[in-house]
Amino acid sequence: MKPSLLALLWHNARAARARAYVRVVSTLRELSWLPFEVVLPVMAAAAYVYLYRALDAPPRYAGFVLLGSAMTAYWLNVLWSMATQFYWEKQEGQLELFFLAPISRMAILAGMALGGMFMASTRAIGTLALGAWLFHVPLGGGHPWLALGTFLLTLVALYGLGMVLASVFMMYGRDAFNLVNLLQDPIYLASGFYFPVRALGRAVAFAAAAIPLTLGLDAMRQLLFGGEPLALWTPGVEMAALALLAVAYLFLAYVALTAMENLAKREGRLTVKWQ
Repeated sequence: MKPSLLALLWHNARAARARAYVRVVSTLRELSWLPFEVVLPVMAAAAYVYLYRALDAPPRYAGFVLLGSAMTAYWLNVLWSMATQFYWEKQEGQLELFFLAPISRMAILAGMALGGMFMASTRAIGTLALGAWLFHVPLGGGHPWLALGTFLLTLVALYGLGMVLASVFMMYGRDAFNLVNLLQDPIYLASGFYFPVRALGRAVAFAAAAIPLTLGLDAMRQLLFGGEPLALWTPGVEMAALALLAVAYLFLAYVALTAMENLAKREGRLTVKWQ
């Protein structure tokens, strides 16, 4: 007798909760990251803040930099705790347990994403609080509730991209794994972490919009600090694009996971052979 839909949903929800629990608890138990993952991003942001002030740039540029610096925590978490997670699990001999468990692999990735959001949020909040105090950047102006909604939508799209990368990196093994190092710092430039992305030109900025952080940062900066002449699009357009990216990446994650499972069942392996 097949389990009911409600029972399947319940089992998958419990699996997601269990996978998120590990990351939440490890964040609260291990506090040695504080001086490294809060202070160091603020120090990196300080260089840009003082540069903008030396050039007599508008005060909102300090807010642009601080917000981008805080969002680096999420990008690093997606790369190192989402995109490469299946690869690490395989190296540690635990990947078989994920495939033997009578649950959806999407539930496992969803749990990783929820736990990763909590983990990265503790770092981002610390960076924002310390940076706002040091640089006297007001964070409550503009439209904070709309900015919060944009932030949550950005996270859904961003971790959806992380789910896609987790399966793709697993299937292509070390060759794709090396892309993590390639994607880390260039995205800071392409997504405009420390400056308005429109400065790169509309063509480059449009291509960079495939990374949800590009649109999310641009919209949140407009909603919190103003600066519409520097924006790529209006916040409404960017929020709609983020919603489309979220749906697209979650669908692609499901397709990639299905392809990985079919490869394992058909050929008894999880990586693609290069011809």
